[in-house]
Amino acid sequence: MAKPDSWRLDPASYPVCEAFQTRFQDMDINGHLNNVAFAALFESGRVMMNRHVRPIGERAANERTMVAAVEINYLVEGSFPDPVEIATGIGRIGTSSWTIVQAMFQNGRAIATCDTVVACRTDGAARPLRAEVVAELEANLARAG
Repeated sequence: MAKPDSWRLDPASYPVCEAFQTRFQDMDINGHLNNVAFAALFESGRVMMNRHVRPIGERAANERTMVAAVEINYLVEGSFPDPVEIATGIGRIGTSSWTIVQAMFQNGRAIATCDTVVACRTDGAARPLRAEVVAELEANLARAG
């Protein structure tokens, strides 16, 4: 795993940041947050980002979005019972997909990053994103510095 760019480790680089409570059941046998907990916490952050970008009621009925790929990089161990903050933004906008970039922080330090590719299908096929969708995504780009 390559070390993440330094801007990825700064919560100020992301337009959305939400706190989430860790749970006792999130621990592995060593007393650290397990990989499933990391995935679930990042998923919760993505949901909050999606609601921030465009409420479900405002989405076109013939558009469906789906996760196409998820990559999580574990930087240091996380622990219970301390909460985490998930910082989320848009990293890349493609023709019919985009990448959500995230970082997880606990006690002021980055403990993981996550990149998720989201594909959009319109009428059951990959089509270019509508201009309104692109504008919504651009308004939520993660930015260095």
